[in-house]
Amino acid sequence: MRLSEKWIISDPKILGGKPVIRGTRISVSFILKCLASGMTVDDILEGYPHLTREGVLAAIEYAAEVMEGEKVLPIELLS
Repeated sequence: MRLSEKWIISDPKILGGKPVIRGTRISVSFILKCLASGMTVDDILEGYPHLTREGVLAAIEYAAEVMEGEKVLPIELLS
């Protein structure tokens, strides 16, 4: 079983159904924003002690699974 299958849930009663780490109201997108801002996994765990390393890694794994197969348009085509 992949980490994301165990740790990531989507419940309409929690954050409007956004994918979150099980047992928290911490969304996958929040974890990605933290990482994008330069935080490390250890920084996230320090700031949110109720999270687990497995939960944070599951959020990253989930995001990668969602993006797999997606096409990214070159910037010049977006204008």
